[in-house]
Amino acid sequence: MHDDRSITEQRLRRVLDERVRPAVHSRVLPLTVERWDVPGEPVPVTEALAAAYGPCAVGDTWGPAWGTTWFKVTGTVPVECAGRTVEAVLDLGFDRMMPGFQCEGLVHRADGTEVKGLNPYNDWVRVADRAEGGERIEWYVEAASNPVLVAHAPTYEGDRRTSGEQPLYRLARMELTVFETEVWDLVQDLDVLAELMEQLDTSDARRHGILRALERALDALDLADVPGTAAAARAELAEVLATPAAPSAHRISAVGHAHIDSAWLWPLRETVRKVTRTTANVVQLMDDHPEFVFAMSQAQQLAWIKEHRPELFERIKKKIADGQFVPVGGMWVESDTNMVGGEAMVRQFLYGKKFFMDEFGIEPREVWLPDSFGYTAALPQIVRLAGAQWFLTQKISWSRTNPFPHHTFWWEGIDGTRVFTHFPPVDTYNSDLGGAQLAHAARTYREKGRGSRSLVPFGWGDGGGGPTREHLARARRQRDLEGSPRVEVERPDSFFDKARAEYPDAPVWAGELYLELHRGTYTSQAGTKRGNRRSESLLREAELWAATAAVRVPGYAYPYEDLERIWKTVLLHQFHDILPGSSIAWVHREARATYVRVREELSALTLAAQLALAGQGSTPLVFNCAPHARRGVPAGGAGTPAPAAAPVTLEERHGGGYVLANGLLLVEVDGRGLIVSAYDLRARRETLAPGAAANLLQLHPDFPTMWDAWDIEEYYRHQVTDLVDLDTLEVTEDTGQAATVTVTRSFGDGSTATQSVTLRADAGTVDLTTTVDWREREKFLKAAFPLDVKAERTSAETQFGHVQRPTHTNTSWDAAKFEICAHRWIHAEEPGWGVALANDATYGHDVTRTVRPDGGQTTTVRVSLLRAPRYPDPETDQGTHTLRHALVPGATIDDAVREGHWLNLPERTVPGERPVVPLVSVDHPAVVVEAVKLAEDRGGDVLVRLYECRGGRAAAVLTTAFPVGAATATDLLERPLESTAVGPLREDGTVALTLRPFQIVTVRLHRT
Repeated sequence: MHDDRSITEQRLRRVLDERVRPAVHSRVLPLTVERWDVPGEPVPVTEALAAAYGPCAVGDTWGPAWGTTWFKVTGTVPVECAGRTVEAVLDLGFDRMMPGFQCEGLVHRADGTEVKGLNPYNDWVRVADRAEGGERIEWYVEAASNPVLVAHAPTYEGDRRTSGEQPLYRLARMELTVFETEVWDLVQDLDVLAELMEQLDTSDARRHGILRALERALDALDLADVPGTAAAARAELAEVLATPAAPSAHRISAVGHAHIDSAWLWPLRETVRKVTRTTANVVQLMDDHPEFVFAMSQAQQLAWIKEHRPELFERIKKKIADGQFVPVGGMWVESDTNMVGGEAMVRQFLYGKKFFMDEFGIEPREVWLPDSFGYTAALPQIVRLAGAQWFLTQKISWSRTNPFPHHTFWWEGIDGTRVFTHFPPVDTYNSDLGGAQLAHAARTYREKGRGSRSLVPFGWGDGGGGPTREHLARARRQRDLEGSPRVEVERPDSFFDKARAEYPDAPVWAGELYLELHRGTYTSQAGTKRGNRRSESLLREAELWAATAAVRVPGYAYPYEDLERIWKTVLLHQFHDILPGSSIAWVHREARATYVRVREELSALTLAAQLALAGQGSTPLVFNCAPHARRGVPAGGAGTPAPAAAPVTLEERHGGGYVLANGLLLVEVDGRGLIVSAYDLRARRETLAPGAAANLLQLHPDFPTMWDAWDIEEYYRHQVTDLVDLDTLEVTEDTGQAATVTVTRSFGDGSTATQSVTLRADAGTVDLTTTVDWREREKFLKAAFPLDVKAERTSAETQFGHVQRPTHTNTSWDAAKFEICAHRWIHAEEPGWGVALANDATYGHDVTRTVRPDGGQTTTVRVSLLRAPRYPDPETDQGTHTLRHALVPGATIDDAVREGHWLNLPERTVPGERPVVPLVSVDHPAVVVEAVKLAEDRGGDVLVRLYECRGGRAAAVLTTAFPVGAATATDLLERPLESTAVGPLREDGTVALTLRPFQIVTVRLHRT
């Protein structure tokens, strides 16, 4: 037989696109359209319904960037359409290639209730399954003219303050039509079979059987009368669509989903509308398809719907009760996990799950984070302590260097906790359930022979939209179809139950799930990152002092509502495109302003509690919120600090510069303002490599291959400029308490840097403050610290512990980690001696090692200070930034933890009459108090969260300083937990603690 495959396939494509798809909607009748252009920001529905509408016609332009236009659409069903299925097609000017990244709409009835959303793949509205002639239509469409910002090129359209006023869209269709059900079904048949055929090998008889069936269907179709011959064409396809899948076919659990970024290429206010449009579509689709199951994460998004669209929220609640709409994830938002602090990560689950349980009576069992940029090794323990059993991610498929070896596995965290994890082989969280994607999932699935199933999230996402009726049609046709994986639409927990049952001994991956991409997100948008870190620290302070005042001061009321509201604000801004710095300018402008408000409010709450505790008086009392005593002031208490034992001295240095000493350290700053010696007098040991200089600013070009705000490439290291020239150098002294050398430098395109090196009395740290007026474009600024330490690995703080990474590049896995994340500190050591570098707001670091001619090893730790990518925010980080660090010679892990907390939790001085005794104290330096607060149930009990920080075992005693009736262990949701780590309350008010390495323990102290 002659090979005519290509001719038949080309024929199919043309007939499908030019004749069959257009025939789905017939008997077109124009609708009447009027418009109202909203002046400014979006308005409530009631205001829009009452507005004065003007004339409008198809073909008219509308919508400047970020504008809103309301279209009033009216019409009457013709008598000749009576009894037929009638739909309106409302095309706002869509580009079919970019659902979620352009204009969108939400259709309302005349009473203001939602009908459904409009997007490129959902531009229809059902009038009636069996229409009545003369039926009147009146709809109001809220149309959002969101600009298209996906070109990865600098643009000022990402902020309403800088975007243009020209219309972006042209109204394309506003028509009443007859929906030809048989033609629509034919389209689905042809789509599924064509895509399946393309995935089969040309030697496979099944491929040729499908080809001939498609040929017969095309022959049966009269192109001049597609509606009249669609049934005959479908009949020719019935046999190949009914052939069942092989018994060994891969099994796919298809879960409806719409991964909606809470902010990204659109501001937060637009996300509120995106989730409304998407969920309106979802519940409408559920009404028509009872088999449809949809999973939605992010409690914040459902909270928005509850606040702004209560009628829609009630419809969602009904679908949740019916089991079709499934809340998943249990987090407030799909947050970043690299940079979010430990306690904030706990609150993501606490407030996320609390919302789901309070509103719907449901506690999700899985953690759903498909798109975050890597996953901390602390997460498995947090996941399990939050009551979850499973973890799902997709983003690791984006790693550029090393393919991840598993799709279903046990993930082991830093403490040894394991969580059952799935990484869908479909390699997308926005699947269309097409043949190519399903074949890819089956082909690449790495657990063959041991496991047989994977999960596929389907539906338009990122910018929303969700599943469509076409997706469900594909699922039905591929439920049991030869050549295709078996597709079952079902809930995520059904998949996980089955996957774990068939593969309980899945392989283990220990440590972080490092994404070998998007490493620049540890540094981009420094203002947002600084705001997050400050907010996390301020929340710790506010809760500690408010809890202490609530226990100690009669009449003081713990600010439950204020703290919860502020926590939720901070948690929202930890979303994985806000905190990482990968959103448009509008998002980060608002974030910076929000953090200012958060700081002001938390500072006021903290001061009110401290004043209540201090009482009336004029004695300066120093409040120490850190978990370690400081200058004689106990951790979590207040008092008068002890005087310094030895003063700081300042002398001129031979050859230029200055020498600072305090009996613990001797620091030399040369004439360039660089640190050339940091001598540990206790250990009689030099910190810096011979001939090297520390606190050296280094400027690199920064132009990645594509993802500007997201990525740095290893090749940036090929070019570097050391910033050693100075403008000024000056010294200041504070009567023996401190000495500072300050240098200013000019560089690049008008940027300046002011660097201060300070040594304080009795301090084992060199304090470093860097203020940069940043005017660079596509540059990367780092500060280098070349250490005379033979470190095989570094330890970097993560949530509730630290993660160790090798300093060598033996393997491609090691080499790919050329930029790493650390929280408040990074530590390098050789046996017996180490160095820590603490920070107050930076996360990105890199570590390299070289061998010197003298045989010694230099381990260079560099901290990433600033970047200047131009997409999606063309003005990223332009302006002034102040960044603080502390170099800690001779540091152990304990020292690193302590100095990291001290740098981030500064002392506060308040006048008063009495010292404040801490509510609780711990007697073991490896056991760190992370949080002290009142219980969420508002019963007045005190919650204390602690963790082991060294990575070893610790037996400690928790001492209470207030009346306590009992002590119990709880999970992160503050529910009783069976735990051997927490002993019973003893008569002297103490509790014995026994912690495993990096174990997190939460103790509820029941007040009497």
